[in-house]
Amino acid sequence: MMISRVGISNGVGERNFLLGVPIDCRSLETLVSEVRNALDGKNRVIFACANPHSLVVAQRDPNFLDALNRAHHVVADGVGVILAARCFTGGRFHRITGFDYFQAVMKLLSQRGGGRVFFFGSSNEVLGRIEERFAKEYSSLTLCGTFSPPFGGWSPAENMKMLETIRNAKPDVLWVGMTAPKQEKWVDSIRELLYVPVIGSIGAVFDFYAGTQKRAPEWMRKSGLEWCYRLLREPRRMWRRELLSPPEFLYWLLRQHLFRK
Repeated sequence: MMISRVGISNGVGERNFLLGVPIDCRSLETLVSEVRNALDGKNRVIFACANPHSLVVAQRDPNFLDALNRAHHVVADGVGVILAARCFTGGRFHRITGFDYFQAVMKLLSQRGGGRVFFFGSSNEVLGRIEERFAKEYSSLTLCGTFSPPFGGWSPAENMKMLETIRNAKPDVLWVGMTAPKQEKWVDSIRELLYVPVIGSIGAVFDFYAGTQKRAPEWMRKSGLEWCYRLLREPRRMWRRELLSPPEFLYWLLRQHLFRK
């Protein structure tokens, strides 16, 4: 099924559209300056990542595509997105991973001398490890809450109770760690029901920060091979994402490029 907004077009200024998703062209430092403004009450920031797999999923899931379009920052988290932009749009993105963004925002909060942080998602085991590391590394910050939502879906009543828990905690930053597209669609669905200055959908960052999963060595990350590392470590979970999605990603790019021609 073709989604009408799934086109490739050269962006103007701060964003460049790739398969219907506006991906931010700015540096991490510039994005963090907007987070600073949000913490000062001048704006609001909802953050998401884009990689070839998520962009492919968005072609079949209009709600996911809408959620990505309504996010304030969608960054290029994946070497495939960087290469696709150069080849098909002439645009250039900064590669910004969810972990890069997480660390930059946490550093900003520490430099400000305080801030309230809430982690929503993952398992109680992962959240427990996050709490331990957080206490050691961010003593000037307040971990105002953690919550592991039910696996799968949940009822509207359960959703409202979870939102009330977050609302009562009054976080400055809400980190959401579920799989895509679940996390982005949930954030989009509650954005008018819950006001938090900064909300970031960062998925596997919860596991990386907790230490339940290891990140690729730095040389692999810099050379764009982090996907290979994750595939080798978790082949049963990652093979569809890392082996099937890239060819389909290329198919969508070529199809839209030829259609435009």
